[in-house]
Order: sequence, then structure tokens, then C-alpha cells
Amino acid sequence: MTEKELLAVACEQFLGKNVHDIKNVVLQTLEGHLRSILGTLTVEQIYQDRDQFAKLVREVAAPDVGRMGIEILSFTIKDVYDKVSYLSSLGKTQTAAVQRDADIGVAEAERDAGIREAECKKETLDVKFMADTKVADSKRAFEMQKAAFSQEINVKTAEAQLAYELQGAKEQQKIRQEEIEIEVVQRRKQIDVEEKEIIRMDKELIGTVRRPAEAEAHRMQEIAEGEKVKQVLIAQAEAEKIRKIGEAEASVIEAIGKAEAEKMKLKAEAYQQYGEAAKLALVLDALPQIAAKVSAPLAKVDEIVILSGDNNKLTSDVTRLLAEIPASVHALTGVDLSKIPLIQKATGAQA
Repeated sequence: MTEKELLAVACEQFLGKNVHDIKNVVLQTLEGHLRSILGTLTVEQIYQDRDQFAKLVREVAAPDVGRMGIEILSFTIKDVYDKVSYLSSLGKTQTAAVQRDADIGVAEAERDAGIREAECKKETLDVKFMADTKVADSKRAFEMQKAAFSQEINVKTAEAQLAYELQGAKEQQKIRQEEIEIEVVQRRKQIDVEEKEIIRMDKELIGTVRRPAEAEAHRMQEIAEGEKVKQVLIAQAEAEKIRKIGEAEASVIEAIGKAEAEKMKLKAEAYQQYGEAAKLALVLDALPQIAAKVSAPLAKVDEIVILSGDNNKLTSDVTRLLAEIPASVHALTGVDLSKIPLIQKATGAQA
């Protein structure tokens, strides 16, 4: 102990002794009290309640060791055993009972645990469903709020970007305007310089080129005027000549037209007077021309070979071609050559 009086007592008791001797004194004191307490307890009490046994030892031994200046801070029973295995047999019976009660308790605990686990699972699912619902609602509200914030941010960003671009465009416009003003000033100075150079060159041209050129131009103009007058007079004479020739040709054409008209008139009167005979004569006059036009392609052929094993067939083909001529002429001119006695005789013989 650290109190002065008790420390003085401890010095009286143990001064001059080594640590081993001090331990033996304390141990013998505790063992004596331990034996006295063992006599008041049953084996079962000692075995089953070691903490109570250790507590009694501390309470009984504390005053004696305290008078030696020693304080018991801690006292525990490490083990309880005997040489006849009584405690082990007692432990077996108790262990069996405890094991039985433990098994029953485990089964009941497992049953209650299963019931409770099912109830807990149900409560967990209910809570989880409610929590998921709340989470979904919160997430939806969060997403909606986030979308609203994003939209607002995008709008503000777009407005800021637009304002930035607009301000940039204004600054560029100002810079361009200043550049244009600078270019205008430079251009004006350049124009002044060019105007002065033009005036100088003009004066130089007046003295070196323009005046001689003006004199030459005046001479050439006079020559051109004379040539122009000459060409005009020639053109007028040529036009008068062409007009006179045209009038003469027109008179000739008019006379020829009148003669042709008179000729046609007389022909028409003759055709009207003679009727079909006149038309027939006209057609007969035109037949040589028609035959010439039809046979024109054949004039380019050097030789025509007709292959036929039957002489009568060749004759019949030629005769058939001749018989078809009146029908072709009638289709072209409207005149029926089959009424001509000679044609009738030819076609009749063929028939």
C-alpha cells in the first residue's frame, strides 16, 4: 500500500527480506484462508461458482494481509480438481444435462430462429420494397431535378456563349471597321499620289504624244470623212442600180406570171371542154416521167438475173406487173387507165 502508515507497517514486516520471502509469506496467508473457506462450502458450490469462492477469499484474507501493508488487487481461481475424479464425474452429469438442455435450446432456438428469420425476411422485403420505392421516387425526383438543373445550366451556358460570340462579333466588327478606315485613309493617300502622277503623266503626254496625235487624228478624220462620203455615194448608186434591176425583174416575173396564168386558164378551159379525154392525155404525158422516176434506181444496176426454172412463170410475172400498173396510176392520179381500149385489150388478154 502507498499510504504512509501502511507503508511503514510493510517496512516493519518485510524490511531486510528478499522478494521470494515476501511472496511466500503472502502465499501462505492466502492458502490458510483458502482452506478455511473450503471447509464452509460444498464441492458443487466451489466447482459451480468459482467467482463467489474467489470473492470470499479476498474478503477474508484482505484484513490480515492489510495489517502487513499488503493490498489484494486481484485474486482468481485458475482451476479446481481432485485426485478421485469426483469433480470430473460431476462435470459429466452436469455436462450431459447441459448438453441435453443445450440441444433442446438449440432446436427451440433454431425453430424460433427460422420463424423469426422468415418474419425478418418478410419485414426485410417489406422494408426493402418500401425503401426501393422511396429510392426510386427519390431517384426520379433527383433525375427530374437534375434534368431541370441541366436544362437551366444549358440555357445559361447557351446564353453566355451567345453573348460571348455576340461580343466577339462586335469586337471583330469594330476591328474590321478600324481596318477599313485605315485602308480608306491609305487608299485616299494612294489616290492622291496616283492623281498627282496622272496629272504629271498627262502633262508629259500633252507635250510628247497628245498634240502630235491630235494633229494626226485630225488628218485621219478628214481622210475618213472623205472616204465616208465616197462610200455613201457609191452605196447610193449601187442601191439605185439594184432597185432598177429589181423593178425590171419584177416586171419580167409579172409578165411571165400573167402568161402562165393565161396558159393555165386556157388549159383549164380545154380540160373542162374535153373532160376525161383531156385528163387522160395529161396522165399519158406524165407516164414517161413516172416510169423514169420508178426505174431510176435500176439504172445503177449493171445486170439483173432472174432465176426461174419455169419460163411460163416468168412470163406470167411480167404480165402480172403490167396488169397492176393501171391500179397504181388510179391510186396516184384518180384516172382509170383500164377504160382505155388499148389497156383493156392488154389486160383482157392477160385475164
